[in-house]
Amino acid sequence: MRTKINEIKNNCDVEISGFVDKIRDQKSMQFIIIRDLYGAVQITVDKTAKQNLLPTTEQLTVNSFVTIKGKAVENPYVKLGGKEIIPDEIKIDSIAETLPIDEESNIDQKLDYRWVDLRQPKNSLMMKVQTLFTRTVREFLFEQDFVEFHSPKIISQPSESGSDLFTLDYFGDKAYLTQSPQFYKQMAIASGLEKVFETGPVFRAEKSFTSRHATEFTGIDIEMANIYDVEEIMQFEEQMIAGALNAVKEKYGEEIEKIFGIEFNVPTLPFPRIKMKDAVEILQDLDFDIEFGEDFSTEQEKALGEYLIKKNKHEFYFITDYPAEIRAFYHMRDEKNPLIAKGYDLYWKGIEITTGAIREHRYDKLVAQTIERGNSTEKLQFYLDFFKYGCPAHGGFGIGLDRITMLLLGIASIKEAMFVFRGPTRIKP
Repeated sequence: MRTKINEIKNNCDVEISGFVDKIRDQKSMQFIIIRDLYGAVQITVDKTAKQNLLPTTEQLTVNSFVTIKGKAVENPYVKLGGKEIIPDEIKIDSIAETLPIDEESNIDQKLDYRWVDLRQPKNSLMMKVQTLFTRTVREFLFEQDFVEFHSPKIISQPSESGSDLFTLDYFGDKAYLTQSPQFYKQMAIASGLEKVFETGPVFRAEKSFTSRHATEFTGIDIEMANIYDVEEIMQFEEQMIAGALNAVKEKYGEEIEKIFGIEFNVPTLPFPRIKMKDAVEILQDLDFDIEFGEDFSTEQEKALGEYLIKKNKHEFYFITDYPAEIRAFYHMRDEKNPLIAKGYDLYWKGIEITTGAIREHRYDKLVAQTIERGNSTEKLQFYLDFFKYGCPAHGGFGIGLDRITMLLLGIASIKEAMFVFRGPTRIKP
């Protein structure tokens, strides 16, 4: 039975499988470093005592995949945990050709051979961190009695604006890849499920070449019934995120600091809040030409983030009270000031990671807001029908998992913060 490298104990017979990481061939000894997902270990071959293994070891190349049986022994001179394996049997499962990339290759070359690039310890750790973050979020939601659902990704009408959509031929009719499961989250609420979430792909046909955009990414989307105050949603989200980051810190904090060279801190609660009009005033004081109601540019987001992080000594902050005219048509309006939407954006390190809101669930008001935006009620009737037969008040939010991963690990580009990147010029591998 295979032994994971991190579970190897001294003076025990073991069977390990992994990639050849390094080969050091000396006159009388051979040292082979084997790596699996869990760690690395040294294989020590005495050429005199283990002559029967030499025909095999002489064939080995770096990144060949092997299975080795032998005895693990203590050796204080070995850097990899003070232990080594004395092999009795070495089986070559697969010989590797010379790798087409190395650590010095540029990012696009690495993406061409992503399956090889993912073997690097930093990328293995990235995938494990992303897994734990998602798992902890899911466990948090299950503890809160959420129902997991899976919405269709081929849709007949846009769920957000009419732009940034991938179109496809659906048996002669026009269809789209979904920008968001938003409509179906609300359908689930109207069906009486009360608390729902989904983790799945999201598609955006944006010809954007920034370090934080992708044409396909993984979204975590959450919706809750019987929510009337947007503050309830913000409190829910900050507890969820802080809990997930704490789990990552406990399990991988030291490894993250060692491999990525960053100190990873769990945020304190509550996260700071700031209204958009106050954020605009700060930017104006920083000599930016911006008026209330205008979307922030990337440069403005960065400047505002630097200001607020320094002021609050906190990497996270909510921006609330956006003008209704720049938010989605289905966002509920503030009763006291209908020009303001009951929603928010959550920023981490100056980059937006979430949009959340209370949704408009009253049919007549939703129809009025649809018309006000110039949207076709005929085309959106399938969505509007969700609210004709009774629907509870509700709200929710969505998070981009890959952007979270990028910010958590201090990765420069989202291209390296996901399993396989999709962008305007990349559709392979």
